[in-house]
Amino acid sequence: MATLFSSRPVKLSGRSGHSRPCLRHRFHSYPCRRTPIPSSTSRRRPVLEACAELSGGAMAGTEGGGGGAEQERMGVEEWVAVLKTAAKTRQVAAAEVLAALSAIKKAEIDPSTFLEALGGSESPGRTWMLIFTAQGRLERGSYFPVTAVQRFDATARRIENGVYLGPLGCLTFEGRFSWKARKLAFIFECLRIKVGPFGPLQVSLGKQEVREPNTKDPFFIWFYVDEEIAVAQGKGGGTAFWCRCLRVT
Repeated sequence: MATLFSSRPVKLSGRSGHSRPCLRHRFHSYPCRRTPIPSSTSRRRPVLEACAELSGGAMAGTEGGGGGAEQERMGVEEWVAVLKTAAKTRQVAAAEVLAALSAIKKAEIDPSTFLEALGGSESPGRTWMLIFTAQGRLERGSYFPVTAVQRFDATARRIENGVYLGPLGCLTFEGRFSWKARKLAFIFECLRIKVGPFGPLQVSLGKQEVREPNTKDPFFIWFYVDEEIAVAQGKGGGTAFWCRCLRVT
């Protein structure tokens, strides 16, 4: 996956007009709806036990394994709630996050609303922060340790991918993308480097090819996108999920 993200908790929920900053790096949380999550541990315990059994009992920390028949008994909405809690607190066990990602990928959700949810209906689109990445067949995964933001503009078909290091500066890539069904292929055309207080230096990434990005280029396959979170798999096979947020200023 091309993006990166913060180890600080992300504030997803909040009443209108009272959103809190989710990062130190002049980054603001997107005021999302609070998703009701059952307070009882009766639902979570069998899920955690099933995941623990499959992963050799490793349920704590930022790495683990997940999956099993229990995920088939939970509805997609409940697994989405697990991811939203993980984005908000970064305290959901990795094994449970992996189980949620696996269940959502297998659900074959209709992608007809994904592009607008991902990139909005007008420029400059919407921005998303990477929360968690998993490798291969979802055997292992972890919360992403640094701050990265991706912007998708569905109207202009533009993509921006940035890594932000607070006062040290940032590195961003920008280019164009194409969309077919649930697959977003992209080509980066330039990069911008900003160091400290100095303005960004822009560097062209070769010739400006006049062609539509295709599967020979990097791509994401999207399995779930709503107004708050998004789940996708990259060309290399890794899976990740993002939470929506406001742009870096």
